[in-house]
Amino acid sequence: MSVEVELAQKIVEEAMKRGFDEVAAVVTVCRRTMVKIANSEPTVIQSWNPISVELYLAKDRRMFLGSYEPKSIDELSRYIDRFGSIALKVVESEFYAPLPQPVHVKYIDGLADNRIISAMDDIDKLSEHVIEVAHREKIDSVAGMIQLSYIKTALVTSKGTQLSEDKTALQGYLRAFAEPGGSGQWCFTSTRYDLNGLEYMASMAARYAIDSRNRIEIQPDVYDVIFSPLVFGNLLEYIVDMTSAFSVLMGTSMFMKHKIGDKVSSEKLSVFDEPRNHELPNASSFDYEGLETFNKPIIEDGLLKTLLHNTKTAKIMNTKTTANAGWIKPAPWNITVKPGDVKLDEIISDVRRGILITNNWYTRLQNYVEGLFSTIARDAIFYIENGKIIKPVNKIRVADSFSNILKNIEHVGRELYNIQWWEVSTPSKIPYILVRNVKTSKHII
Repeated sequence: MSVEVELAQKIVEEAMKRGFDEVAAVVTVCRRTMVKIANSEPTVIQSWNPISVELYLAKDRRMFLGSYEPKSIDELSRYIDRFGSIALKVVESEFYAPLPQPVHVKYIDGLADNRIISAMDDIDKLSEHVIEVAHREKIDSVAGMIQLSYIKTALVTSKGTQLSEDKTALQGYLRAFAEPGGSGQWCFTSTRYDLNGLEYMASMAARYAIDSRNRIEIQPDVYDVIFSPLVFGNLLEYIVDMTSAFSVLMGTSMFMKHKIGDKVSSEKLSVFDEPRNHELPNASSFDYEGLETFNKPIIEDGLLKTLLHNTKTAKIMNTKTTANAGWIKPAPWNITVKPGDVKLDEIISDVRRGILITNNWYTRLQNYVEGLFSTIARDAIFYIENGKIIKPVNKIRVADSFSNILKNIEHVGRELYNIQWWEVSTPSKIPYILVRNVKTSKHII
């Protein structure tokens, strides 16, 4: 029995002794090393070895959740005692459903790459190589980070479920600068040690920095917009989050007014939740309820195919779980888009008057039910006219609705890119996307 499974088992036993009806514990043991890059140098190397515990307790249909990094089992026992002291003072939850009985789980092969573990000791050399690749272009400097992780996860429940899984993760992003005024960013993520992916990240950031020098102003208008994988990945993460049944039940979803099978986007778009995509770091053989995960369409050929469920939301909505638990909120594991059949240069050639946005931040929702949002384009942004890139432009804000974005998709690129950074927290495989008639506004600051 592994250390993490043994600890999870002890936690469940301690909680059951205190009179809870059901208990589930997820113990995660992580070894993580990060190098931060500034002014084209590795500046800080940090390493962590945290042990985290996520705890689910149920008593008379009342539910309690906690997340801790305890120093000992005794410390965690004190937290459990506090829940016990208030258990009957809390109202019953309408979301309560019993934890599932144990099921057979087929494990995903090859989630742990020993090369990532070995590279943790030489992460400074890895960062220096990435910096060197970026400087093959005539840029001024780069900044960013590379992080390597080895993660061991165990789930134990009072129903008898006992599961564990090991995996590795590589994540990085790099932002390059080139005067006057040029900047570009790219990112990469994988469960594998993929030097080519990091090199591509560096070269793309540098290339966009060079190409975005000497910017001009353009007026806010309605444009055809090409969203890069970073940008569409950010927007799609918000959209997919709204397909969580919990979001629908809580009234924070644009899909509240839709039924399964409704047309919600251009038929050219298909989006999937892929927990069994072994390339992406959120791959998992089982969910937090101990059920075997499976890949599933969320939007297929423009039609809404499924909401994401755990057993609790499935019970309320009279359907089956999709193995996306979250004890409270179901969530996607990894997001992928079905590739199209066009290259980026072919997409650009089909734009009469538009812009290419390579990065964004500050995405904000003004109305969840209508999907009204705004986001600020940053780094390399290009004005396109008659199928050709004319000039890089200054910041502009996209202010539209997710439903318009989805319905106005004209082209889906054929190349998929592994995307994850702090504006796209869910690992994703995303292409370039052309959306017609996107509303923009002035970026003031």
